Amino acid sequence: MILDRFRLDDKVAVVTGAGRGIGAASAIALAEVGADVVLAARTQSQLLAVAKEVRRRGRRAHVVQSDLSDPDAAAALAGNAMDEFGRLDVVVNNIGGGRPGPLGRSSTESLERAFRFNVSTTDALTRAAAEVMLRGDGGAIVNISSVIGRVAGRGFLAYGTAKAALTHYTRLSAADLSPRIRVNAVAPGTVLTSALRKLVGEGPMRERTEASTPLRRIGDPQDVAAAVLYLATDASAYLTGKVIEVDGGLHALNVDLDLPDL
Repeated sequence: MILDRFRLDDKVAVVTGAGRGIGAASAIALAEVGADVVLAARTQSQLLAVAKEVRRRGRRAHVVQSDLSDPDAAAALAGNAMDEFGRLDVVVNNIGGGRPGPLGRSSTESLERAFRFNVSTTDALTRAAAEVMLRGDGGAIVNISSVIGRVAGRGFLAYGTAKAALTHYTRLSAADLSPRIRVNAVAPGTVLTSALRKLVGEGPMRERTEASTPLRRIGDPQDVAAAVLYLATDASAYLTGKVIEVDGGLHALNVDLDLPDL
């Protein structure tokens, strides 16, 4: 059956930034289709809550509290998966972010920090995971980029540039790791994470954000998790080096971003 291609029974996944938002939704989605999950982030209480949800779905969860802005900590996660579960099949590189600020109110250091946080950490875990996966059955790597890495918006110089680099890193690493490891990415648009909720609230700014999106709503973390699930499973077995925009139509319809001034 075609739905069997969406299964990850007894496979093992590592998800970074797994304590909340897109990372938490992705980890739970992977568990729902049969994967055991290594959950990594800085806040243990959040990780424990997500681990509980994974176990409620009948799968094993292993919590790794770690500062993943350190590439060495990111690289260590492949070893955590092997030590705990004896294999590694899927990696979701969800760690990332950056402080908003236009060119005139940002610095070269903020750009370098954004690259370390969004690109260097992904590279570190990708390298470590690839070494493990190539000793086994191969696997799938899913990077979380951003629509801001593909379209221009005021105030996101460092973050957007780093995500653009991550998008092309996805293509280049896919070429290097094929055919045994597939590497793809999801580029979310405006998704209602806890950070965005603080920014847009429930009033006029949220209404403005929704109105500027062709589908007229803000995305949910599960919208992104569904795309992650597709790219992590054999449902996408003939895809590598691709970036899927989950952005309500912003990129495909060439919509100018109407973001709040930062």
